[in-house]
Formats: sequence, structure tokens, C-alpha cells
Amino acid sequence: MATIDVHALGEYIREQRTTAEVSLRQLAKSAGVSNPYLSQVERGLKKPSAEILGQIAAALRISAETLYVKAGLLEARDGDAAVTDAINADETLTERQRQVLLEIYAAFQKENAVLRESTTTTPDGSDRPTAAATS
Repeated sequence: MATIDVHALGEYIREQRTTAEVSLRQLAKSAGVSNPYLSQVERGLKKPSAEILGQIAAALRISAETLYVKAGLLEARDGDAAVTDAINADETLTERQRQVLLEIYAAFQKENAVLRESTTTTPDGSDRPTAAATS
């Protein structure tokens, strides 16, 4: 797994906090961490644990998965970023509901990738099964 770029992660958290119009103090309180600690995370001086990232994500009302990917703890998922961003931004969903929708979306993406690998496109633009798919 790649090394965590704590500076980029901290910048991302600061951008999200600024976009949400939340002060450092408010976010620290909501996330259950101290002001100095959160400040150090935002400045790239501290590497937060997965648990702390989850608390920060919940306080920012963004997907914990997004922070895990930024931190290098998870691999980025394939798919349309607009779809995943819309799911993550929907404030009418709980964090668990967002995660389930993202998991379902990822499962559809994986299924479609397998289907794409098992078909070839003919010169006329139609799909036909490959030899491996028909045997």
C-alpha cells in the first residue's frame, strides 16, 4: 500500500471544513478530537488513525471512504465521480445508507467490467461473446 501523504490529506480535510463553513473548533468538537490535534492533522504534522478519520468524516458529513482513499488506506473505486459525489453529498441519507449505496454501485461496476471483458465489439459496433465466454 502507498505511503500516506499526510500533507495532502490535511489539505483535503481543511478544504472540506472550509466548504462546510465549519470552524476548526467546531469540527474538533464534533469529531471528538482536540483543537491542537485537528490543527496538526490539517497542517500535515500528524497522521490520524482510521478511527479518527471516520470521526472527522462523520463530523464533516462526508464519506469515511473518501478520507480513507485520500489517506491511502483504501483503493479508489472505479465509476463516475459525479455519482459517488452525489451519494456522499445527500444529507437525507445516513452514513450507513451512503456506504450501502456505494457498495451496490461498486458491485454493479465490477459486474459490468466482467461483462465487458467477456465480450468484444465487432466492426459494426455490436457486441458478441468472446471465445472464452462461449466455451
